[in-house]
Amino acid sequence: MPPTLRLQRPAASTLWLLTLLAACDEPSPATGPAAGGTTAAADARAEPVIRHYGTPVRLGDGTARTYVLITAADRGTPLEVGVALSEGAMEGLPAGMPGHESMVVNLLAMPELNPTPYRFVELDWNPAGHEPAAIYGVPHFDFHFYTVSRETRASIVPTDPRFAEAAASFPAPEFRPPFYFDAATATGAPAWAVTVPQMGLHWFDARSPELQAALGNPGGYQPFTRTFIKGTWDGRFIFDEPMITRAWLMTKRISSREAAADEVIPVPTAEHYAPAGYYPQAYRVAYDPQAREFLIGLTRLTAGN
Repeated sequence: MPPTLRLQRPAASTLWLLTLLAACDEPSPATGPAAGGTTAAADARAEPVIRHYGTPVRLGDGTARTYVLITAADRGTPLEVGVALSEGAMEGLPAGMPGHESMVVNLLAMPELNPTPYRFVELDWNPAGHEPAAIYGVPHFDFHFYTVSRETRASIVPTDPRFAEAAASFPAPEFRPPFYFDAATATGAPAWAVTVPQMGLHWFDARSPELQAALGNPGGYQPFTRTFIKGTWDGRFIFDEPMITRAWLMTKRISSREAAADEVIPVPTAEHYAPAGYYPQAYRVAYDPQAREFLIGLTRLTAGN
């Protein structure tokens, strides 16, 4: 991978945060594509699936909020964890010039009922994409599902005396999913130089279509629409990140009229996880016409340790 594969972003202090709205954690019956077919086990039991929401934040002309899917009979076993974007959230989004100065960051609280290892979600709107522009330079959303606290994320700064050491501390092989490689290996740069402040070191799936030209396989190249990235810090993976273009999300609403608004994309899984908990075997991108929401979820959750 050439040294242009770099996802550097500014410190969070340069980004504005949107105002929290009133809390909304009441359970709601899950409808639409994400309600059915979440797991084979749920289908077999034919149990009602409930979507619990987190606190919404204003995004564009609408809202964004986290959710957790559970069955009515088993509140401790999550089926899916994700972010729901209202229809209005896709309109009125801030525009911007190329570069991360235009990136909008929201930190989304998890629902009160949250039997997953994820502690919050960082939702980024990139109106002009980000580096490398030839690959990711289109308007898109980043959905970082963090397994560490907000305080730990905020502490990932170059002024930390341990920054270089923690950036270069990689998870043991049994915690790494197959096909993934880190930005330092890709660029030949030291890990501290490509670790994003208040975020972490990014890892990429070598099979991602948008990377194939850069990896010497131009025949396998397809423009970026969605991809799944992971992040590390101080010896462990700390976030899972679906990254999805606005244009591709919008196709889900259009295709829903043809009953094809739901897509589940498998992801590689590791032998072990830390902390122990429920981790995805896939991620889901869907549109729920009844709730009028776009759903971006980590799904097919399976217990890992």
